[in-house]
Amino acid sequence: MAEMDDDGDLHDVRDEDDDDSDQEEEGDFEWDAPEDARDFDWVEEQEVVLDSDTSKSFHLDTPAERSGHIAVVDRNCMYVWGGYKNAEATAFFDLYLPKNEVWIYNMETGRWRMKLSKGDLPAPMSGSCGVCVDGILYLFGGHHARGNTNLVYRLPLRASALFWERMKDLKGLAPTCKDKLGCWVYKNKLAYFGGYGYVAQAGHRGTFELDENSLMGNHVGRGWNNHIHVLNLETSSWSQPITKGNAPTPRAAHACSTLGNRGYVFGGRYMDHRLNDLYYINMDTWEWSEMSVPQHGPVGRSWHSFIPVSSDHIFLFGGFTTNRETLSDAWLYCVSTNEWRPFKHSHTESPRLWHTACSGPDGEVFVFGGCANNLLSHQRAAHSNELLIFNVQPKSLLRSCMEVIVHHRQQLESMWDCLPKHLLHSIKQWIGTTNTGGS
Repeated sequence: MAEMDDDGDLHDVRDEDDDDSDQEEEGDFEWDAPEDARDFDWVEEQEVVLDSDTSKSFHLDTPAERSGHIAVVDRNCMYVWGGYKNAEATAFFDLYLPKNEVWIYNMETGRWRMKLSKGDLPAPMSGSCGVCVDGILYLFGGHHARGNTNLVYRLPLRASALFWERMKDLKGLAPTCKDKLGCWVYKNKLAYFGGYGYVAQAGHRGTFELDENSLMGNHVGRGWNNHIHVLNLETSSWSQPITKGNAPTPRAAHACSTLGNRGYVFGGRYMDHRLNDLYYINMDTWEWSEMSVPQHGPVGRSWHSFIPVSSDHIFLFGGFTTNRETLSDAWLYCVSTNEWRPFKHSHTESPRLWHTACSGPDGEVFVFGGCANNLLSHQRAAHSNELLIFNVQPKSLLRSCMEVIVHHRQQLESMWDCLPKHLLHSIKQWIGTTNTGGS
């Protein structure tokens, strides 16, 4: 069974109990890998990853189950791209999802739809980093069947047609090829932190920790880092800030969150440990600060989600522990008081790792996809396409009124013509909803 570990990517889990190595299938590297990596062209017998170009597309009403995908929000829609799933075969193989498919979930109507994208398409990948700025999706890094990448793509989401563009001729020293990293957005800049990838280049600031297991079988060396690389969207240039304070240890499969000028990072994997530390960096002064995590706070984890839900709160859900437990717990972190509070919810029977989480317009968090079991076990990976909805904030008065109107449709429909046109349009869209995508 080929599977993804949170910093070593694809490897045969039948070797896991022997050496706990984090190996991966790599072949010819078509991206900016070390020169000696380009000489490899091999596939382990038990380790097969299918490129989606050679597999059928999944034309369904809802997206296929997946893990390691990206999801971003623009206006009232969530956009999902990439990731991987189990191939439809008797053997346990992984399949990257089609690179031209972008799934769109309308958070008002509860409907999914799929749009085919064109242009300079990224390779089908998992572990990429995606963020949305002013209606444009920016995609960096990831892991393809043939290795890691450090390419950057942009996809305008508000255009009538979805057209990918590769951002070429970027100035400055680019990050190494990596995946499972995090990102903060601040002042039209994208600040990428950490990840698991190739050896740091000369001139890169920060710490790189080689994963000795990655060298097994003459593989190209890879490891964890705590580098910060800033992409300025106005000047199309890379830079690295000189930071102050005690920086977090190198890590991958952590989660990042932006509140004001602070970039928060929680957890992630470093070596054999999955962490529960919390740091933030001031993106005006580039000074690190470590925040205390109480003994009875969230346990160490990787592959979790950690997103802002107000100007003072960050929502944590799921992940994977050092003891290889897939989690379903949720927490609210209060920034002003530096306090963690368990968040009660109805999805305790739905553990997730390597999922995505997005904030909705009405105080909701939409968790999509991910894996529900232990990827390192000998079981078939339980990838999901279920949408878990968490009501983190009270619903708006408008949303509550619309729900009442829809619920009492028969009694109230004769008076709908009195409503403003935009409200009437929203209600009719909502009435037409029959598919909530597994929610």
